[in-house]
Amino acid sequence: MLSKGVGIRAGNKPMAAYQWRPGERHGHNWYMPNVRRSSEHRHVAYDTNYWKTFVHARLATAAGDPGALTLFGKKPEHHRLFAEHVAGAETWTLTEGRGRVVHEWRLKPSKPDNHWLDCLVGCAVGASMCGVRLGFEGAPAERRSRIRLSELQRARR
Repeated sequence: MLSKGVGIRAGNKPMAAYQWRPGERHGHNWYMPNVRRSSEHRHVAYDTNYWKTFVHARLATAAGDPGALTLFGKKPEHHRLFAEHVAGAETWTLTEGRGRVVHEWRLKPSKPDNHWLDCLVGCAVGASMCGVRLGFEGAPAERRSRIRLSELQRARR
């Protein structure tokens, strides 16, 4: 699915405060706008400042602790380039506005791209869209009850 990162600053309205319109799907700092009768393609928009902070916090969590994001294998040299790119591509500044504090992420002048960090953030957003959550990310997803085909057939009669 196409995605579009939106850098929401501390002074801007957070995505949680966006007004819901018919046909939209909202999640944890992401939403899918209704694109019917428009020239846009179906896509998801997400708060890049929130999700980059989220991913970096998960990477900084000790392996084995709840909420940790770890890479496979035991040899650090297998992931050294990836780690250097994700950790060194951007820098953040802490800003305050509208009663909230936000890490605002910016590219470093010496690092013209951040493709691996953007892909990792996109994976985290995709996981959230699929229902993956941490315990502190709001209410747990509702458990759906199973429906048997025979029950549907009986209901139609």
